Amino acid sequence: MSGFGLVSDPIFYIAAVPAVLLAAISKGGFGGGLAMLGVPMMSLAISAPQAAAIMLPILCLMDLVGVWAYRHTWHRANFAYLALGAAVGIAFGTATFHWFNESAIRLLVGGVAVVFTIDYWLRKPVASQTTEPDIRRGGFWGTLAGFTSFLAHAGAPPANAYLLPQRMDKTLFVGTSVMTFTAINYMKLIPYWWLGLFPVGNLATAAVLAPLAPIGVWLGVWLQKRISPGWFYRLCYLFLFAAGLKLLYDGGAALL
Repeated sequence: MSGFGLVSDPIFYIAAVPAVLLAAISKGGFGGGLAMLGVPMMSLAISAPQAAAIMLPILCLMDLVGVWAYRHTWHRANFAYLALGAAVGIAFGTATFHWFNESAIRLLVGGVAVVFTIDYWLRKPVASQTTEPDIRRGGFWGTLAGFTSFLAHAGAPPANAYLLPQRMDKTLFVGTSVMTFTAINYMKLIPYWWLGLFPVGNLATAAVLAPLAPIGVWLGVWLQKRISPGWFYRLCYLFLFAAGLKLLYDGGAALL
């Protein structure tokens, strides 16, 4: 991974600017788990590990804005179960990071994007029966969320698999997700630094994109309170699916 200079490829910024804005809008509560758009979109121009490293400081900045917006509305028990599990997943991701080459990570990121999109398209309405917070289920899904988030900031699908069946109030659900992924993202900072993913170039590129973070988060908070996200979801998931297919193709072609 190069990383001693600011990313200068215009194609990268064509992908990165909307990726950061959409991720920030999602962090503000509008757009579900689309914060995971960042790595697949940036990976169309740079390596997936470098994309993840550039996105992490920006996500941490987004989280601070989100925490302030939802500081009074989040579920403590669910947060604790998911965060404890995520710590295990992050530790496993740190220990196994060098087992994954660039092609494998592209396949993983692309696969998660495609599966998440297909699940969104095919998911049936949630049944009337609801689940309750549970430390075993929360720990299991939290571990998966921590691992996939560590590799590609793609922890939303496992976390949603645990939270959505509880059918919480929308604002409580969003607040719990914001608090959970704030903890997860800040837990990832030291392992990312230890693995050498924060050279000056990556941090400088993150700093260039960082001003988009608070703008997008507050826009997401505003939209979450005022607009039905139906068409926004459809367009973003369509783009996520296309980016996922491209990453699967690139990762598969490199292995042939």
